[in-house]
Amino acid sequence: MLLIPAIDLKDGKCVRLRQGRMNDETIFADDPVEMAGKWVDAGCKRLHLIDLNGAFEGEPVNADVINRICEAYPDVPIQVGGGIRNEDTVATYLDVGVTYVIIGTQAIKAPHFVTDMCNEFPGHIIVGLDAKDGLVAVEGWAEVSSNQATDVAQQFEDDGVSAIVYTDIARDGMMKGVNIEATKKLAEAISIPVIASGGVTHYKDIRELQAVSDSGIMGAIIGRAIYEGTIELSEAQKIVDESK
Repeated sequence: MLLIPAIDLKDGKCVRLRQGRMNDETIFADDPVEMAGKWVDAGCKRLHLIDLNGAFEGEPVNADVINRICEAYPDVPIQVGGGIRNEDTVATYLDVGVTYVIIGTQAIKAPHFVTDMCNEFPGHIIVGLDAKDGLVAVEGWAEVSSNQATDVAQQFEDDGVSAIVYTDIARDGMMKGVNIEATKKLAEAISIPVIASGGVTHYKDIRELQAVSDSGIMGAIIGRAIYEGTIELSEAQKIVDESK
């Protein structure tokens, strides 16, 4: 199972939000490129970058920082989300070295966009589903739709999506543990891999996810826990490696 450090970008800095609220942030680094290096040195096998400004504005805002991270660590697969609403944005990110592009809001508002992007860039598209009480949230979590996450995920199975990033926004940044039940339920409902996000707080969360990884959970995104020190990434990586 992959452990994927999250680098959330706001105004060029590395921050963490609580439940996606832009006015409830903690700044962890002025230099996200340096922070990426810290996680690479700790042994991470993929990075998760989110352009928070972009998620709210509907277009990339922190692309320059993302480009610099790609340039600095070309051998590390990088997945990027936030403000990806058109083909040009997808193509530009892939051209600078991003491995996977995460489509969130646009996947809900214009599902055909995911189909088109999977056809145009096979193997490089991930759909991000952010949910609260099982319902998908959009526009940087500012709106909760009436769509069930499992139903939406099933719609994208045949498109060739590489994975689903599933975030329980009630848990994200709150240090309350992972919603194992909801994540496992989603993974069992589809055939494409699921990456868990939101609430990974302690080593037991990693062990619990690892225990149900055969349901289709391929990885977990870790944010606030590695920034506040409740999880040491290198130690967490050992847990995963030793359980193989």
